[in-house]
Amino acid sequence: MQRYVLKRIFQSLLTLLVLSLLIFIVCRLTGDPVLLMLPDDASPEDVAQLRTALGLDRPLPVQYGLFLRSALQGDFGRSIKGQVPVLDLIRDRFPNSIRLGLVSLLITIVLAFPLGVIAAVKKGTAVDTLANLIAVLGQSLPQFWVGIVLIQVFAVYLRWLPVAGTGSLWHYILPGFTLGWFLVAGIMRLLRSSMLDVLDSEFVKLARIKGVSGWSVIWKHALKNAVMPVLTFAAIYLAILITGAILVETVFAWPGIGQLIYQGIVYRDFPVIQAVVLLTAVIVVSVNFVVDIAYAYLDPRIRLH
Repeated sequence: MQRYVLKRIFQSLLTLLVLSLLIFIVCRLTGDPVLLMLPDDASPEDVAQLRTALGLDRPLPVQYGLFLRSALQGDFGRSIKGQVPVLDLIRDRFPNSIRLGLVSLLITIVLAFPLGVIAAVKKGTAVDTLANLIAVLGQSLPQFWVGIVLIQVFAVYLRWLPVAGTGSLWHYILPGFTLGWFLVAGIMRLLRSSMLDVLDSEFVKLARIKGVSGWSVIWKHALKNAVMPVLTFAAIYLAILITGAILVETVFAWPGIGQLIYQGIVYRDFPVIQAVVLLTAVIVVSVNFVVDIAYAYLDPRIRLH
């Protein structure tokens, strides 16, 4: 088991290292942020002076080495646009993204679990068809389009909910549903498939032969055994929801990590982009690591791979 844990730690660190190099290179390919910060009539001397002040005049390998060394020390530099520490920006925005992600996950659980179970029990009926239609729409419709439609209907026409920003619980409903609908579709389909396998198993058939009530078999026995892959998917996707909701946070003017990285891309703010992407990677890789170790404890066969 120790060998398996060390192997997964090495793979996780190597993944983060490769990703840090990729995001560093991709950021530089987008252009020079100095050209966005200075007016069009700026002299070459002004451009060179600002590039030197920002440390962009050094060779790329040197810049990457300095970035990696600082990142390992927990320092991601200062924002090029705002000239404030990047960690301060993340510290201000991250709680908003966490709260929105948790609301999205709550909405997902409330909708996906009943739909997935009922779709499996009522396989081939109109209920199953409706649930599959919801899943297909949730995985095919762009999130930004769903958000805009919800704003038009519930905020502009009906005036039931606020358009954007934070403030009260009502502000979480539209962005939370928009962000969680894709996850509803994924969890519902995964739970339906897992439930169908469990409902066809021998121990469920035996429980029914013994006279256990149908809903007791479904909710106490079948669901308990079918929920493990669903929880794994939900845990991994929660990390992505918290750190990667760029489109949704932009549409609803939500002051979170997603909107922060969008602003970083617009202004070619390399330190902000690098920090947010690495933060996302650390969270996702960490969740994957914990899930893999948990699976290895539950199933010894995994340790042999």
